[in-house]
Amino acid sequence: MAVKTLGLIMHGVTGRMGMNQHLIRSICAIRAQGGVVLSNGERVMPDPILIGRNAEKIEALAKAHGIARWGTDLDAALANPADTVFFDAGTTQMRPTLLAKAIRAGKHVYCEKPIATNLNEAVEIARLAQEASQKRGLKHGAVQDKLFLPGLRKLDMLRRAGFFGRMLSVRLEFGYWVFEGDLQPIQRPSWNYRKEDGGGMILDMMCHWRYVLDNLFGEVKAVSCIGTTHIPQRWDEAGQPYECTADDAAYATAELTGHNGEPVIAQLNMSWATRVNRDDLVTFHVDGTHGSAVATLTGCKAQSRVNTPRPVWNPDVKQTMNFAEQWQDVPDTQVYDNGFKIQWEHFIRHVVEDAPYQWTLPEGAKGVQLVEAALASWSERRWIDVPALKV
Repeated sequence: MAVKTLGLIMHGVTGRMGMNQHLIRSICAIRAQGGVVLSNGERVMPDPILIGRNAEKIEALAKAHGIARWGTDLDAALANPADTVFFDAGTTQMRPTLLAKAIRAGKHVYCEKPIATNLNEAVEIARLAQEASQKRGLKHGAVQDKLFLPGLRKLDMLRRAGFFGRMLSVRLEFGYWVFEGDLQPIQRPSWNYRKEDGGGMILDMMCHWRYVLDNLFGEVKAVSCIGTTHIPQRWDEAGQPYECTADDAAYATAELTGHNGEPVIAQLNMSWATRVNRDDLVTFHVDGTHGSAVATLTGCKAQSRVNTPRPVWNPDVKQTMNFAEQWQDVPDTQVYDNGFKIQWEHFIRHVVEDAPYQWTLPEGAKGVQLVEAALASWSERRWIDVPALKV
């Protein structure tokens, strides 16, 4: 079968997420496997050009991974008709401008999230993309990688099988201790903790939780949230102290309308100032009338109605039950590929053969909507409704 080439502009891939998940584990992995297989058996081979501001960094990255093309001139890359897709994993603050520029240059666009730092810009770029899709056939997408995690795919299988009965509640626990930088080297960029640079837990993570909640548990209807800056001072990449102006933790409750129309309550705890005593850096505990399940990044364990034990509350006697052993693992019934790579393959098929694709920029705008609602709830100390978003 013939192999087609897809010219791809990759912007902002010298950062941790762009380099590891999108370049190395997605595009390089797709190239190594011989491209993306289409429905007719043909293959599409991504041909990326890496674009960034630091020529030395971008050249070294390209050479390290066998990428022939790289550069620092985004305008020149956008002017090349052979490169039909633009991808951005740079700063959130620049994203709407870059996406608009690429759309006006006639490119399909795909990007990291959040798609903007505020809802007005998110809706504006989503509308521009929708208009370009209708008039010029341009495709658009936003990364929603957590839907493709093995643990959440197993959880979704339980949901689709009716395992939970009527779903009651979801409890999400996310986070770990991010080193301040004085004693141990930092493991997240310092800009994450500066509001003026687009940092903050609510902006970073609420856009994730929106698509997870909407797709797996129920449509978000309202949110109550409080954020905080637990660690007021950190040390940057040069070892210099700086004031943290962004929230490093947030605690939220959301009201959902479940897929069967029944209410579902979601509790969302997220922190970069917590030490982990759970099975993974994120866990999703779902309770239903007929069963419960707990998913991690890669695994999922469940307990059905008929297998639920009868614990006895007695504070005077040491607990003898090992509750963790009372759950059953949901087995691996297939090979689970990297979630970012799976979504890249979906998007490439969407671009090349118009395969169905649901993770669009309007879906990304919904994430920013929940961010703004959570920030408003924190500021105003009240519940905030989350109405249906019209794009």
